[in-house]
Amino acid sequence: MKSRCAKGTGRGGYGVTLTGGANNAGTVFRFTPNGGLTTLHSFSGADGAGPTGTLIQASDGNFYGTTQIGGSLGEGTVFKITPSGKLTTLHNFTDGADGGVPVAGLIQATDGNLYGTTWGDAYQNLNVGTVFMITLSGKVTTLHSFETTDGANPQGGLVQAADGDFYGATEEGGTDNYGTIFKMTPKGKLTTLHSFSGGTDGDTPVCTLVQATDGNF
Repeated sequence: MKSRCAKGTGRGGYGVTLTGGANNAGTVFRFTPNGGLTTLHSFSGADGAGPTGTLIQASDGNFYGTTQIGGSLGEGTVFKITPSGKLTTLHNFTDGADGGVPVAGLIQATDGNLYGTTWGDAYQNLNVGTVFMITLSGKVTTLHSFETTDGANPQGGLVQAADGDFYGATEEGGTDNYGTIFKMTPKGKLTTLHSFSGGTDGDTPVCTLVQATDGNF
């Protein structure tokens, strides 16, 4: 689980570091096109730690992201941060019905809400991941809880396709426990489209899908 990406804007870019910062729990930073970097926030552990997903700038102009661990129960968080660096923790994952350890970042869907995945339990592997929705104000709804047979431990994020449904991959689970590709409606109905076999089709898909101009992924 490694740090991935920064979110670019016309004035530069915004991103996260997995570790480092004042508390060695990761940071949110801004950089300019000429290479000037400003640390906007150093995570403390209590407000999250180890961010690995890409930041997104939502329709309200603020940035939203996840930390894979930390927060009030150590199971990760969803946070909002303003362009000037004011951070608000919107949700502390509990490893209950809401899941835990959100490795991937978020997307903002056409309905204005944010959607993401959790990988599973950080310590005892009591659950194998979820798909969730969170409003910009922080209300979380669990849309699907994986059960290994339909996938387990999604590490990549979601993509909302032209048909309005969400598509993603799980690192493990499925028929042969080598991971899956799935489709999910905005209401949470999930369909497993492919179970990897570990053979010529590969195994362990860990990244976010992309829909190409031909409509395929």
